Amino acid sequence: MFKNKSYIGISFIVLIFGIYAVPKIVDRVTKGEIVKGNRLDNVGLKDSKSAAKLLTIGPAPKFELTNQEDKKISNESYKGKVYVLEFFFTTCPSICPKMNLSMLEIEKTFFGNPNFGIVSITIDPGHDTPQVLKDHAKLLGVKSSNWNFLTGDKATIMDLSNKGFNLYAGENAKVNGGFEHSGLFALIDKDGNIRCRKDEFGNPILYYDGLDKKGVRDIQEDIKILLEE
Repeated sequence: MFKNKSYIGISFIVLIFGIYAVPKIVDRVTKGEIVKGNRLDNVGLKDSKSAAKLLTIGPAPKFELTNQEDKKISNESYKGKVYVLEFFFTTCPSICPKMNLSMLEIEKTFFGNPNFGIVSITIDPGHDTPQVLKDHAKLLGVKSSNWNFLTGDKATIMDLSNKGFNLYAGENAKVNGGFEHSGLFALIDKDGNIRCRKDEFGNPILYYDGLDKKGVRDIQEDIKILLEE
């Protein structure tokens, strides 16, 4: 007898809920206001722009070097543009080919956008003359006019890498190719500031891993954010 009353009570509550809630649900569907996706999927949370607010590390070091067309290019040439910067060398037998592929992927994503560019600075200027860099760009299939391959004085470039950007580069006769360097990419905004996202612990990553798919994906997402600033 007690069980029967419990069932009747539960049925009455369900009936009242149905009378109250169903019309509201139908109304939301009609108006196109119904939530898309399960709330557990985080659908409808903050957009990527607000969720990935980028940090400003500080002004990027100034530079003036010679590109593959034998023209002077400086940081001022990229004023008003978002750009990615790397250090590499054309005869690198280890990480550079992977970095090249990552940079080509980035170029493809933003090709045709006049507010985006790429800077690739050789750490072996003794070999990498403007003509060598031009041939290298052609071999890679570079299409963007805003992608400059730069060469110049070796001491100046090494200081720019190690002291300016704090991205390691150095000579080492014991390794293939004779040089060692970082595989990281620097991201610079329209005002000439180095920018980055935070890691999972809330710390600035400083630079993006050009050898890792996630690093390349992250920098592309953050380039989009900076282009909209």
